[in-house]
Amino acid sequence: MYLFCKISAYSLTWFNNNFGSTSFYFQCTGLYCKLGETAADAKFVVRETNVPSALGSNQVKVQVKACALSPLDIKLHEDLKFQRDLVPVGREIVGIVLQVGPKVTFFQPDDEVVGILPLDTAMSGLCDAVVINEHHLVQKPEKLSWVEAAGAIRDGLRAYTALHTLARMASGHTLLVLDGASPFGVLSIQLAHYHGVKVLASALSSEDQKFLEQLRPSVARVIGVWDAKVDLVDSCLEETGGLGVDIVMDSGGLRGVCVCVVSPVRLHEEEPEARCLLPYKHDIITLIGVGGHWVTTEQNLQLDPPDSRSLFLKAASLSFLNEEVWGASSARQGRYLHIMKDIVEKLSTGTLRPQLEDPVPLYDATVSMEMVQKNQVRKRLVIQL
Repeated sequence: MYLFCKISAYSLTWFNNNFGSTSFYFQCTGLYCKLGETAADAKFVVRETNVPSALGSNQVKVQVKACALSPLDIKLHEDLKFQRDLVPVGREIVGIVLQVGPKVTFFQPDDEVVGILPLDTAMSGLCDAVVINEHHLVQKPEKLSWVEAAGAIRDGLRAYTALHTLARMASGHTLLVLDGASPFGVLSIQLAHYHGVKVLASALSSEDQKFLEQLRPSVARVIGVWDAKVDLVDSCLEETGGLGVDIVMDSGGLRGVCVCVVSPVRLHEEEPEARCLLPYKHDIITLIGVGGHWVTTEQNLQLDPPDSRSLFLKAASLSFLNEEVWGASSARQGRYLHIMKDIVEKLSTGTLRPQLEDPVPLYDATVSMEMVQKNQVRKRLVIQL
């Protein structure tokens, strides 16, 4: 399956006849998700889309060199009522600027850039070239590789959003990262270490525990919840002298081959066997200290009155992590770009070291995305164009 860009002669003739010779479209072939009646019915297909050759005032045309694959949140697209049957796949891109609009001030042709396509984009990041607003891109440091830049930009943004924006992380705090060996968890641990935070992390398997114990700077305590003899709450309270942790952060649901896992928090008693390693919400509330913060990715989390009362007595807070909010308001655009610039700088200096699978060729993109969507890939997967 070879993805490529071509100029449609028919489109060129039609646009020349109707709008003049200076305006026509490229037909670009990319990967899309074809929605079904349910999320399980969704399929990934290769389709062509039109990319305008005439750029808007602040638009940039980028030749894509690498694109990371992340699970597609179909429910979010339904909630936002985009009303389309094909959802573009692959939004974390890195590449070379080919062309800039008349009012673009940040970039010029041949600049190397990294960014995230907006949620409402019509283009797949696996197209040979994409058109994107300049305010969704930042310069890529020269010594940072294409694959690392694409593979870490989203997880880095999530880590910054969770720790800085939501939890107000500060030196001396104690942080618990659930499923610390996930791509998001690893970058969160490294970012917290950089700011002088004491880090505890849970491991879902003996392999994860070995990996986390070898991380440098080292994790203060790796809690192997895969071992039935280990209790998460007791371990955290023991490590903090009974005071509890300042920040608890669940790190997404990449849990081997278990499709049902959405977030490392068990909501109810009746759970599939694969989720037995995840803590109950009551456990998390118990191990939070006074004035602590719980940052969760669980969209369907519900708190009972006793749970709310416990949080109230501790003056603790609960925040929902949704990194897509950065594109929802232009008022936050400056902070969004600042975060992405800081991420790529820390990647280039080695402060952040993402966990990536070996780069995948373009012809394996469909199969690879199916594996990503089913949570069958443990590390972040990047397609190299």
